[in-house]
Amino acid sequence: MRKFSLVLLLVLALSMILAACGGGGDEPASESAAAPRSGGDAANGEKLYKQPVIGENSAPGCNTCHSLDEGVVLVGPSHAGMGTRAETAVPGQSATDYLRESITNPNAHITEGYAQGVMYQNYGADLTEQEINDLVAYLLSLK
Repeated sequence: MRKFSLVLLLVLALSMILAACGGGGDEPASESAAAPRSGGDAANGEKLYKQPVIGENSAPGCNTCHSLDEGVVLVGPSHAGMGTRAETAVPGQSATDYLRESITNPNAHITEGYAQGVMYQNYGADLTEQEINDLVAYLLSLK
């Protein structure tokens, strides 16, 4: 078990280093991210959010870099109240579309005080359409 924990820690550390380097350049999100959307499952989204790694390429889990506690910054901004903030983040854009774009094209909207290219760049390619929907549903529930 200790060896597994050490390997997992190493994978997370390497993932964060790659994410800090930009990881995927300015490539557009995968076509599946632009496909018609079905509803997401917030409960499954919460499970995904809290996993240390997600997706087929073991991308860093959301809680690796984002806290759910107000004002607590890990690497990226806190996601406390994200469902409410997303409603007005970009004028004319729905909260759902804002969150989806933030996952699949992380450089589209950079929160003030944070640098472009820090967030892992390949969630749009690494996650399934349903996983993205589930994460969006969970983030929308954070009021």
